[in-house]
Amino acid sequence: MKINLEILDSSYIYDQVQIQDLNTKELVPKMVTRRRLTRAAKIALYLASEVNFEDGRIVYGNSYAELESTSKILNSINNQEQISPTVFQNSVNNTAVSYLSMVTSNKNEIMTISSGDNTSLNILKAGAIKALDKDTLLLLVTETINIEKIEELNNCIEYLECGVALKVRLTTEDKTIDYMDIKNKENFPLSVMHMLQIAQNIDNNTSNIIEVNL
Repeated sequence: MKINLEILDSSYIYDQVQIQDLNTKELVPKMVTRRRLTRAAKIALYLASEVNFEDGRIVYGNSYAELESTSKILNSINNQEQISPTVFQNSVNNTAVSYLSMVTSNKNEIMTISSGDNTSLNILKAGAIKALDKDTLLLLVTETINIEKIEELNNCIEYLECGVALKVRLTTEDKTIDYMDIKNKENFPLSVMHMLQIAQNIDNNTSNIIEVNL
């Protein structure tokens, strides 16, 4: 089965260490909430604002989840220290998109996917099925791998923080973007590559259509 999606808007951002200028203070005026945000949550909020998405269904994903929170929990256990309730709360895969829904008062359905290197590909597949309802959806993927001593573990990923947002809807038009032939010369996390390839090939002068094979 094949489903075609029109890319209504897109945004992506990345940095080798830590993304700057995420506009978090303006996007999240409440200091108490802002202080609780994870790096992935800040990226998700930024990307959603860039594609003007506040209300609607979201398919979100990541492969590595909230590594910083997980690392802090493990360090606390190892050091026989009390685990921070906020860190524990922030350690689940859907932390980022949950903060996004709370900040924007979005009460619509959210699906979270984590499937290794195929995470963004499976976000596209889930989004295509959801789009059959003929509403507009936000497809979102983030990776935040910049944790303490990551340099001792990482030999293959150049960009430790990255995220991609695609605002999509169902279409019957023919595809204009091929996203399956991935050339990852810059060594991004593979989990973001299918969606990143789409975002990097957007043509603002024409319709941008992808074909999703289920």
